[in-house]
Amino acid sequence: MRIIATEEARELIADHGGQLYVSIKQARCCGGTRTLAAKTEAGNAEWRTIGDEAGFELFLPPGLTRLPEELHVAVRRFPRRIEAYWDGCAWVI
Repeated sequence: MRIIATEEARELIADHGGQLYVSIKQARCCGGTRTLAAKTEAGNAEWRTIGDEAGFELFLPPGLTRLPEELHVAVRRFPRRIEAYWDGCAWVI
């Protein structure tokens, strides 16, 4: 998996401890659409480390069997937060 992160995203992740946790969340509406959630705190979930070649440590859920070819990481401005995109999409098929 190739991690493509903007410089602004790398800086924001570094300012919050240098770790990024990306999980899949499933909506209750819209046919159960699955999107990505990115945060800089682990919370109560279990995680597996993917590596730190992007300048930060990346963690994904341990049960995730299919990894994307590319994981894009950027900063959303309003409200300012980290966003992750699986193969360039905000949703996971």
